[in-house]
Amino acid sequence: MPQNYREALKWYRKAADQGNAIAQYNIGSMYATGHGVPQDDVTAHLWFSLSAAQGDEDAAKNRDLIARRMTLAQIGEAQKLAREWKPRPPEHQLSDMR
Repeated sequence: MPQNYREALKWYRKAADQGNAIAQYNIGSMYATGHGVPQDDVTAHLWFSLSAAQGDEDAAKNRDLIARRMTLAQIGEAQKLAREWKPRPPEHQLSDMR
């Protein structure tokens, strides 16, 4: 993976894991297109679903487009992953910096 994709994914993932809808959308896009990561519809659907749940209409549209090329089993797996997903707290909180 080129360094710029690796670095982008690293920072998007940190933000996405904390619930940032834009970062979740960006990760979904990377997996949908295979830019910087192996193309993976289940993972793309997961991240688009998380972003869409926060009101991102483009994420909802992209999730639905991806679903058209997925099997019912793949959609079910992505939906299960989205239901089970929990945001992670930031690695360093202000209270840790005293």
